[in-house]
Amino acid sequence: MSKGTVKFFNETKGFGFIVDDETSKEYFVHVTGLIDKVKENDQVEFELEEGRRGLNAINVKKA
Repeated sequence: MSKGTVKFFNETKGFGFIVDDETSKEYFVHVTGLIDKVKENDQVEFELEEGRRGLNAINVKKA
């Protein structure tokens, strides 16, 4: 599991971005990849999965 911080999440549109704590890379997260409800600046744990446009955060839960 990777750890990161929610940079942005739009509940209306159902997606956002997470910044990885170790690499500072940004990963796309879709509402279907969430375990817990998240908002900006939440500390989260997540896994990565190859998506259509690169790696996506999945199984996202609050740390």
